[in-house]
Amino acid sequence: MFYEQVGEKVRIRIKAQPGASRSEFAGLYGEDALKVRIAAAAVEGAANKELVKFLSKAFKVPKSEIRFKSGETAKIKILEFPYTEKFSEFIQKLETSN
Repeated sequence: MFYEQVGEKVRIRIKAQPGASRSEFAGLYGEDALKVRIAAAAVEGAANKELVKFLSKAFKVPKSEIRFKSGETAKIKILEFPYTEKFSEFIQKLETSN
């Protein structure tokens, strides 16, 4: 499972792919990570900033509420943010498409 709920927050494991033409979800990476293409290069934290911005818009979470738990300099990252209705809808859509 690529996410776990911890109280009112959710931790999500992401496989980041920087340098894409646009930021988008790209399905599951194995069974334990969500692949996300990032429209920024992995230079001086630009890809991480774009990832936070993308997740903020996708799940309706303030950027200041998204925290890196591990992997800031790795391709596999764990981020934590408040569990939202948008995230719940995303999970349901993902589960029905698989």
